[in-house]
Amino acid sequence: MMKTVILGTRASALALAQVELTRSALQVVFPGIEVEVEKFVTQGDKKLDLDLLNTKGGGKGLFTKELEVALLERRIDVAVHSLKDLPAGMPEGLQLTAVLERAATADMLISKVPGGFDALPQSARVGTSSIRRARQLQWLRGDLQVAEWRGNVQTRLRKLAQAEEFSAILLAQAGLDRLGFDTASGVIEFEGNAFFATSLGDRMLPAIGQGAVALQSETSRPEVAALLRALNHEPTWRSVCAERELQRLLSGDCTLPVGVRTEHIAGQMRMTALLFLEGVAEPIKASAEGASPEAVAAEVARGLGA
Repeated sequence: MMKTVILGTRASALALAQVELTRSALQVVFPGIEVEVEKFVTQGDKKLDLDLLNTKGGGKGLFTKELEVALLERRIDVAVHSLKDLPAGMPEGLQLTAVLERAATADMLISKVPGGFDALPQSARVGTSSIRRARQLQWLRGDLQVAEWRGNVQTRLRKLAQAEEFSAILLAQAGLDRLGFDTASGVIEFEGNAFFATSLGDRMLPAIGQGAVALQSETSRPEVAALLRALNHEPTWRSVCAERELQRLLSGDCTLPVGVRTEHIAGQMRMTALLFLEGVAEPIKASAEGASPEAVAAEVARGLGA
């Protein structure tokens, strides 16, 4: 067994929280193993002026490439990612090896006004860097003004406090929870500011892979794969395999405006998806259920016109 494992991660607070989850999981299963962490600044972290709401395919690999290069050069053993950042296709020689247990998949509305989504003022300005979130927001409420909103969680909360013209932003519940925010209370407190937090889990479909931590390794290193597969959470694995297969069939990357919810009920998998086409306000909706992740994804893809 390997005595030391080097984990690669982005340097944001959320990425570091996820790498600590990975470190803890490794040391529970393999007591005594040494875990080192290497931090990377990705192109997505550097290019804060890039408008992801209007980028066609430009988001591919923005938050993963530097880690993947380090894997191939064996400067790290494992790359730890937010799964929703991983493009459907991987560089030759790399694989998605395991996933940790999925956290909450819901998007959350972080607002200056109480009452949730329907209480937002007419024509309120809402910030997000996700085209999936933007399209769903405008579909649900055509009056909302959606604008590009970049940065890590803390930066976005700080900007919301300072930007008088904005009423709210959207963030993933999983990220907020992992950073220690009390989302269950309905209030997010940050640097002396209090915002109202409302789950949109019953209104919006999450991103492919949302809430899951991905562990990526080289295909030529079975000793690393053996370590990581001991951490793999099988229900999460089946869900994200179905979602990533749908992503592949749609020929999309992490900027594709598609929302997906995957559930496990009585041994069956049920997937529901919304796909937004350019220039069309109403999304295409499809759903399917079955035991095979690949078959369920294929049926949903057909329903979406792929």
